[in-house]
Amino acid sequence: MQIFKSINIDFIKNRRKFFFISILMLLLTVSVFIYRGGPNYGIDFIGGVLIQVSFQQKVELQDIRSVLEKSNIGSFELQSSGNVIMIRIKKNVVTSQKEFENVIRWDIQETFPNNSVTIDRVEYVGPSVGIYLSKQALYAFFFAFMGMIVYVAFRFKSGLWGVASVLGIIHDVVISLGFVILANKEVNVTVIAALLTVAGYSINDTIVLFDRIKENLRFLEKENFGKVINRSINEVFARTVVTSLTVFVVSASLFLFGGEAMRTFSYIMLIGTILGVFSTLFICTFIVYEWELRKKNRLKSCNKEGHISLK
Repeated sequence: MQIFKSINIDFIKNRRKFFFISILMLLLTVSVFIYRGGPNYGIDFIGGVLIQVSFQQKVELQDIRSVLEKSNIGSFELQSSGNVIMIRIKKNVVTSQKEFENVIRWDIQETFPNNSVTIDRVEYVGPSVGIYLSKQALYAFFFAFMGMIVYVAFRFKSGLWGVASVLGIIHDVVISLGFVILANKEVNVTVIAALLTVAGYSINDTIVLFDRIKENLRFLEKENFGKVINRSINEVFARTVVTSLTVFVVSASLFLFGGEAMRTFSYIMLIGTILGVFSTLFICTFIVYEWELRKKNRLKSCNKEGHISLK
C-alpha cells in the first residue's frame, strides 16, 4: 500500500519560511517560560513529603487519586505495590508533614470505611536530592548531545553534520519543554526520560536523511548541492512521515487510554514526534545547506579579490 505518491517539492526555495516557523516556536517557548516564571518542578527536583499507606484489602490506584484530588492538596504522585500505596507531594503544597498525614488519614479512611488504613511511614524528601537529580539530568543531556555529535561527525566525516544534527535535537527538546511549561505540567524524572526519548527519535530520522544525501552526492557529483538535498528530502519524505505516524498513533493511544501516570510522557512524545519530523526535514538539512552556501560564496569572494589584486 502506497500512502504517499512520489513528490517533487522545492523545499530549499522555501527554507526561510521553515526557519521563520522554527524561530516563532522558539520565541513562543521563551515567552511561555517568562510568563510561567520557569518550569513547574516536581518533588524529584525540589523535595517534599512522602507517605506510605497500607490497606487491609487491595484498592485501585485511580480510587486513591480521586480521593486526593477532592482533598485539594494540590499536585501529587502515586505508586502502588500490592496493598501498599506510596504518595508523594511537593514541599510547598502543605505546611507540615503532620497536616499532610492528617489529610491522608481522615480522607482516605472516610472513603474506605470497611478497609483498614495504616500509615507506615512519613518522610521528608530534602531538596539536596533534587539538586543531585538536576545535575544528573544536565549531564545526561550534555553527554547524549556530545556523543551524537561525535558519532555523526565520524560517520559522515564532517563535524558540520554532527553539529547540525544536535542543533535540530536541541530545537526539538527546548520546544517540547516549552509545551510542558505551557500546559503547566510538572517537570520530573518522567519528563526528562521523555525528552531524551524525543532526542533519540529525532536523531534517528536525521541520520536516515543525511545518509540519503551522502549517497546521492556520490551518484550525482555534478548536480547542484541544493538540488541533491531537495531530491533526498523528497525521497525520504514518505518514509519519515509514515514511520513517525506510527509513533504518533502509539503516543496518542497512551495519552488517551494510558492513565494519568503515562499522560505527561505521552504528551511530550506527541509534541516531540511532530517536531522531530519538522527538524529532520526542514531544519538540520537547511543548516548544512546554508553553511555550505555561505562557504562557497566566501570562497568566490576571496578568489575574486585575489584576482583583482593581481591586476
